[in-house]
Amino acid sequence: MSWKGHFWTLGPFLRHNLLPPRTPEWQRWETSLEDSVVGTLNLSGRLTREDASDTIVVIVHGLGGSATSYYARRAALCASQAGIDSLRLNLRGADRAGDDYYHAGLTDDLKAALASTALEGYENILLLAYSLGGNMVLRYLADKPDPRVRAAAAVCSPIDLKPSARAIDRPRGVFYRRHVLAGLKDIYRHVAARREVPLPVREASRIDTIEQWDERVIAPRHGFAGAEDYWAQTSACNVLGDIGTPTLFVATERDPMVGIDTVRPWLQNATTLRRIVTSRGGHVGFPQKVDLGLGTTGTVEDQIIQWMLAPT
Repeated sequence: MSWKGHFWTLGPFLRHNLLPPRTPEWQRWETSLEDSVVGTLNLSGRLTREDASDTIVVIVHGLGGSATSYYARRAALCASQAGIDSLRLNLRGADRAGDDYYHAGLTDDLKAALASTALEGYENILLLAYSLGGNMVLRYLADKPDPRVRAAAAVCSPIDLKPSARAIDRPRGVFYRRHVLAGLKDIYRHVAARREVPLPVREASRIDTIEQWDERVIAPRHGFAGAEDYWAQTSACNVLGDIGTPTLFVATERDPMVGIDTVRPWLQNATTLRRIVTSRGGHVGFPQKVDLGLGTTGTVEDQIIQWMLAPT
């Protein structure tokens, strides 16, 4: 992986945060679900409606992200320009107002969103997920997805969690690891202010690896024996063959957060997916003119949404 992978990871992030692009008008979206441990949980998001659209794209953020992440805002704008509605979903805790926190295989939040009153009238649902959100969406698709889900896409998603975690825990991944952990710790602090959590906030704040976070925070809350058990049970690589929905998987050769070597072996056998590996781009960040070979035009999100509207 060259410096260009870092450039296309950090460049779009910095540009969109320093000079935020316009986003379509939105209204607050909410729903709730029942959790066997926590009880009633509230979810939130940002819903954009176009005139008389019967199609909505549900946008799922990555680890430590939220509905306000720059790539989610970018996707919502592209959906609006395509004339369809969008929901930027906050997974549990991501809005810093919840009583729980999510993990890579927890599909209950997505199920609750699709079953919500606000989405009842849609005939077509598209799923666009980034990074760890893609692992969650792929697992959802491999089970019993809502029949209204017509197509999906996962962008720069880890699908084999053990080598992905081990890779970002190496010294060269320290910058990205600490950025992700900062978001996770912030979510955890807000949850801890509302209810009992597995680990005191002070101890959690000292964790410096993804493996220790999964071992000491994720596993005890969600019933896994430890980090390795969590990774084994929730990695989407194990269920790709069960996906029947037209699904696009986009990866980059130079992704500094999700190494292509952790993804490529599984993609070679995932014949049910439309697989694209581009040499240009970083982690969920791409040059303006990257042709994904889909027969569509525009930015990466434009191309993906056009493909999902008419998957082949």
